[in-house]
Order: sequence, then C-alpha cells, then structure tokens
Amino acid sequence: MAGKILVLGATGTIGSKVAAGLVAKGEKVKAVSRGATAVAGAEAVALDLANPAALNAALEGVDRVFANVPAGYLDPVGLLSPVIEAAAARKIKVVLMTVMGVDADDSIPYRQLELKLIASGTPYGIIRPNWFSDNFHTYWREGIRHGAIAVPAAEGKSSFIDTRDIADSAVALLTTSAFDGGAYNLTGPEALSYGEAARILSDVTGQAIAYTPVDDQTFVSILTGAGVPADYANFLAAIFHPVREGWTAAVSGDVEKLTGKPARSLKTYATDNRAALTN
Repeated sequence: MAGKILVLGATGTIGSKVAAGLVAKGEKVKAVSRGATAVAGAEAVALDLANPAALNAALEGVDRVFANVPAGYLDPVGLLSPVIEAAAARKIKVVLMTVMGVDADDSIPYRQLELKLIASGTPYGIIRPNWFSDNFHTYWREGIRHGAIAVPAAEGKSSFIDTRDIADSAVALLTTSAFDGGAYNLTGPEALSYGEAARILSDVTGQAIAYTPVDDQTFVSILTGAGVPADYANFLAAIFHPVREGWTAAVSGDVEKLTGKPARSLKTYATDNRAALTN
C-alpha cells in the first residue's frame, strides 16, 4: 500500500497546485505550511525544517516528498539539505524543484542541492522550470495595472511556463517511477520577448500594456518601493542576466513527456487568468 506524500510549501503557488493534483488522484497528502493551514483533502502539517524532531514526525508514514524553496529564500542548500538527508536515510523518493539552467555551473546553490540529492542514493526526480507565466499577475501585476512591464530583460526571450504545468509535471513524477533519476527542463511552447508577451497580454485583457526595458538599479528601486526586501530584489535583478544573454529562450518538450499533454501557451495562461491580470 502506497504511503503518504509530503508536500512542502503546500499553500504556495506551486505547492498548492501539487497538493490539489495529488488529492485529485486519490493520494494521501501531508500538506506542509508554517501554520498548518488547512488544505482540502490533505493532512495539514506545521514544520520547522530547523527542528529535526519536527522533520522526523512529518516524515512518519511518508514514501515520497515534493521539495521546493519558497519565494524570497536565498539559501536553498541550507533550507532543504535536512529534508534530503532525512529522506535519503529512509529511502524516501524526493521530487525536487530547482530552476532551469542551474546545471550550467556546479557552484550555483540550486545545482549544489541537485548534486546532493543525486549523490544521496535515494530515488529522485528533478524539475527545472523556466520563468513562470504567473509572474505577470504576481510580481509584475502592479506594473500591468498601470500599463507597463518594467524589467531588465532587454530583448531577451523566455519560454514562459504556466505553473499548472509545473505542478502537473511534479504530480507525474510523484505518482510513477517511470521518470526516476531524471532532470526535466519545464518550458512553455514558445520563447517570447517581454515586448511580445506584453502584446499578448494587451490582446487578451483589452488593456494597453507596454514593455519598458530598465537597468538593474531602476528595477531594484521599483521592487523595494513595492515592499520587496532589498536582498531579494537584488537577487531577482541578477537572474535577469541569463534572460538578456538568451539562455532562457530554450523550448523543451519535457512537460508533454511527463504529463502527456502539451505545455500551455502564454495566451492560454492570460485567458485563464484574465481576472487576476485586470483586477
């Protein structure tokens, strides 16, 4: 009889969708959040990763873990190493979400986390999503409401990925062993510049939205003015460098490989999230 699946960040953008997808498949889910927030169909769990006793209790009856790093956290190795070590000691399968492109350099913290998982000997799968389509109604929403997307991307392109496809891919890895031992780059079906994305969003919402390229410092100022902590604002600025260099323009078929369905386009994302983009 299959055990339970521990979902970290179960109230977050990705984790909430992963938990819901697993529940819909009839899996037993332990949904982790800081305050043990109720998640429909799941067992709510409060977990402090720095507390070994709490981690041991959370892993009771678990045979699979979905592990991701919450937005705003800059030390993925420090945060998730205890989870990987505890899971490996019990031979619990770990599906880890990192970021597309981290395999370019072993000094990147997310890559160090991947290597730790690979070396652990426990069953695993890794998903590496590109920039989220959903950022347009979260991080960039205020700008869109004022008719402008201001980011330091220059003319670089990204194959934006719908978070529903990320979650569906994670659910696939968690519910079959067919893809174990692999790392999967998750992208949308096409690479778009922010100018092209702005035109698609304009068409779907019926609002005039323009793309304004800015430099890193202007971008950091915009974010900190909106309440984003300075260290995380600087981190976000830094990860636009790969966008400007063209490294986020690759298109992969891994979403369809894992889920059996093609990845959603930015237009589909915008149509389905029109209310969130315009309200």
